[in-house]
Amino acid sequence: MAHSLAVFPAESAKHGPRHWALLLVNAAIVLVILVVLMGGWTRINDAGLSCPDWPGCFGQLSVPNTTAQIESAAQLYPNITVVQSKGWLEMVHRYLAASLSLLILGLTMIAIALRKEVNYPHLLSYSLLVLVGFQAALGMWTVTLKLLPIIVTAHLFGGLLTAVLLLLLRAKILSATVAPKVWATPSYAVFIGLVLLFLQILLGGWTSSNYAGWGCSDWLACNPGLDIDYNFSSAFVISFDSSYSHQGGNLPLAERGAIQISHRVGAMLVTLYFLWLQFAIGRHQNWSVSGYWLVALTLLQVILGLMNIAWAIPTFLAMAHHFIAVIMLLHMTRILTVSYQDCLGDKKL
Repeated sequence: MAHSLAVFPAESAKHGPRHWALLLVNAAIVLVILVVLMGGWTRINDAGLSCPDWPGCFGQLSVPNTTAQIESAAQLYPNITVVQSKGWLEMVHRYLAASLSLLILGLTMIAIALRKEVNYPHLLSYSLLVLVGFQAALGMWTVTLKLLPIIVTAHLFGGLLTAVLLLLLRAKILSATVAPKVWATPSYAVFIGLVLLFLQILLGGWTSSNYAGWGCSDWLACNPGLDIDYNFSSAFVISFDSSYSHQGGNLPLAERGAIQISHRVGAMLVTLYFLWLQFAIGRHQNWSVSGYWLVALTLLQVILGLMNIAWAIPTFLAMAHHFIAVIMLLHMTRILTVSYQDCLGDKKL
């Protein structure tokens, strides 16, 4: 009944490369959570275009503060007013993202230093560096293309994927096994749930980037009393027209309502799947407690969604909805790593 899983090789137990990699990945996980949450807070407060350029703000490294800086900003962008409170939201988001990039660069350098170790997650480390580089480009395009919904949603996708991959990287660093990848039914079921959750969060991102949260005025019947032919085909047309600002949304109510209805249907499907996952499979696994927490988070998320509709999306509820979605994704990823390790262990008994 011996397992070949080791936490650290002997050489890394005393501040070796794996030790430093673990420190860096732990810091990166904390930072990526802050980046994703700060991005949501920036979007909810309509601060995405508060700095009209990239990577600086009105041609400066920080938000214009002095009279001279504000005058300089007015000369560069005469049609845009400096709003310092919103500008700082955007710039703090960028500073956090830049710090995260440095941590991931450090993880890549460690992977290069350990390139001869067959059991180190080299490819995952290199992939994260490529991903964070693309994320920087998406961050720039978010501003220069004036909050194009597809770019905003892709930027959210990149941030969430970075968080998931960092969690997987941490699990790989902690494990020194070189056993083949053998998944059992629980692992596949959990993975499907993770994919469904990812898609639902992206649908929420599309809802948010198109300002479709207001597409339905009622929590059950969308817009009772109004004769609206909801246009689902046009609701998901991808546009690259950046000749105007997309802040505030430009879709008519028929499209916004269709997006909101689609998001609700997705929420119902994810909820039903998670209930099945826990009570048909999860309760028999050693991650059953985590599964019950997942169900609780899912029900809380549904309640927050209904409250957002009933109270016209107040800022604190919108942020809470965003926060719980991120927590659910991280929690689901953790369940996947536990499920996968259990399968490896079962193979070794």
